[in-house]
Amino acid sequence: MVDTSRIDEFHAHVYYDKETRRRAGRLREAISGRFEVEIGSWHDEPVGPHPQAMYLVTFGPDQFQHLVPWLMLNRDGLSILVHAKSDDSYRDHTDFAMWLGKALDLRLERYKAKAQGAD
Repeated sequence: MVDTSRIDEFHAHVYYDKETRRRAGRLREAISGRFEVEIGSWHDEPVGPHPQAMYLVTFGPDQFQHLVPWLMLNRDGLSILVHAKSDDSYRDHTDFAMWLGKALDLRLERYKAKAQGAD
């Protein structure tokens, strides 16, 4: 069993495209006005394992019970990946993750290779 007390932070990746960027912006403003979070830069091009544009919301365990249900109800059709942040990026984006909205196919080859090399 994984010890949940090791979780220092969570990430929420809010995905958007040209047609939904305005909605993502409204959501971004609403999040920053309601929650104690850090919101990262806009990434208008795919970055890392993320297959489309997104921005990152970083939050602590104390905000999870407030932010995640709010996102469930207010995501305005956007796909959002929520995951724990551990020392295993592959499992963070797979085993330790949940999707709000449509799940996207992440580009996890690099993380998977690194995780397999650790065994």
